[in-house]
Formats: sequence, structure tokens, C-alpha cells
Amino acid sequence: MSQDAFRSLYERLREQTGQGPADRRGALNHLTPDRVVTAAAEIRSGRSVSLAAPVETRTGPDSPEPAVHRMTGPEPGDLGAPGLDFARDRFAMNVHGDCDSHLDALCHVIYDGALYNGVPASTVTPDGATALTVDLVADGIVGRGVLLDIPRLRGVPWLEPGEQVTADELVAAEAAQGVRTGPGDLLLVRVGHRRRRRETGAWDAASARAGLHPRAMEFVAERRVAVLGSDGNNDTAPSTVEGVDFPVHVLAIHAMGVHLMDYLQFEELAPLCAREGRWSFLCVVAPLRLPAATGSPVNPIAIL
Repeated sequence: MSQDAFRSLYERLREQTGQGPADRRGALNHLTPDRVVTAAAEIRSGRSVSLAAPVETRTGPDSPEPAVHRMTGPEPGDLGAPGLDFARDRFAMNVHGDCDSHLDALCHVIYDGALYNGVPASTVTPDGATALTVDLVADGIVGRGVLLDIPRLRGVPWLEPGEQVTADELVAAEAAQGVRTGPGDLLLVRVGHRRRRRETGAWDAASARAGLHPRAMEFVAERRVAVLGSDGNNDTAPSTVEGVDFPVHVLAIHAMGVHLMDYLQFEELAPLCAREGRWSFLCVVAPLRLPAATGSPVNPIAIL
């Protein structure tokens, strides 16, 4: 896609999904209280499934700066001492990596010197962001989740790095699975990234990964999706847009105000949905309370 074609798509989606100059919630405006109440009716079996991958603490091709976990107590010599003591530990993490499950806040993408809806990029300071932060979803995101399984549609275990999911494939997956994405939904798109990583080993996902074609965002806009997530980065690598490395991030977050969830895992959820013959469920997303952060590690829960 040329830069001119991408710019045209960007402007069209921004105009189509605009929420007004003062808006700071973006596509979350589609997730109204009545839709949350309706989503609760998706629970039938009461089975809950995590959509997050285990946090990676080992260095690898897709985790050059893995999370650090270390014990801070008790001291080894105190383990057998009488009386009370506590096991204690510390955790540090690079939120926006190519391995761990995380949510991107609306301040994550800076494009043409601004954030979503024209908020100045200067609101991102060395001490943290002051607008459009993950604190916008401090009360959580609860709604109807819809999983569209693209490898299942294609009859393959996973999409190979560099392959792209089109809007037509999202529609075809809906038809094949007997589900339709609607306003306020949390749309989850499986490309098989996690299964490929598990079976073939980790690789440099920053350079090569399956994801959505930029024009697939027209589907997201048309259906008024509130949140978009994938078991990959949502973006394909290498990018097919001249001069824009993360076109889906730019379109989703910057043009449309859609929060993204990257590097989730659906390897427990997908077979469960297939067995039960339904691909929608209640989905609960609870980011950490990080008021100045551009994102958060996340453990979304699907409840069927």
C-alpha cells in the first residue's frame, strides 16, 4: 500500500469513527452499560479461560529484554527459623514487547506529532503520560468477546509470518463459525502465533509475524468494535505500507481510538469454543492501575 493510499484510508476511518473534539474514550463509547448487561447473558457453562500467555522471564529472539522476577525474601538461612516470616518477590517488565500479553493505551501511538483525536504529543513526558493513559480503563473493560479463528478458516494450524488477514476473511470466519461481530464487542482475531511459537520455537517476531491487513480495519470500524486483540501484534511484519511500520496500530489507536491487546493466547479458548459450537462469550479485561502508563500487562478472562 502506498503512503497516499494509507493516508486516504486513515482519513476515512478517522472521519467515520470520530467522537467529537473533546472525546478521550474512543471506541469504548460503543461499549454502553446496556451492552455490558447483554454480554453477561453469554455465560452458560460458567467455564473461565485465561487469554494471556505466561510472562516470559527468559531471553529469546522475541524477548531480548524479558521480565525480571527475583525473590527478595526470606534469606536462605531464615527458612528454618521459628516464628513468622514471608516469601517476598519483585517483578519488572517492559510492557510493549513482542512476547508478553499487554494492552495498549490510546497514548501509545504518536503520529504526525499528536496522539488520538489531536491530543498533543507533549502530554507524553519523561515522567509518564498525562492524557489518554491506561487509567482510562481503570474500572476494567467488560463486554461481549468474539473470537474469529483464521487458521481454522484456512484449514491450517497457523498463519506464517508475513501473511495478512483481510476484511473478507473476517466476514468469512463469522459465517463459518455462526457468529457476527457487533457494536461494543471485544473482537479477538487468532492467527496462530502462539501455537507456532510453541511448536517451532520462538523467532524474531519484530521482523516477521502474521497480522491484519490495514484495510481489515474497515471491518472494525463498520462493526463499531470497542477493543481489538490478537495472539500476534495485530500488525503484520514486515509492513506492506510504505514508510509506516505499524499501520494497524496507527489506524486502530490513532485514527479510531480502539484499544489494542497484543500477544494474547487462544490455544485453550479456541478448542473450547469449537466443542461448544459458539464463539462469543463474556470477556473481562482488568489492566493494572498505572495512572501515567502507556499500557499494561493484561490477563483477559473469557467466561463461557
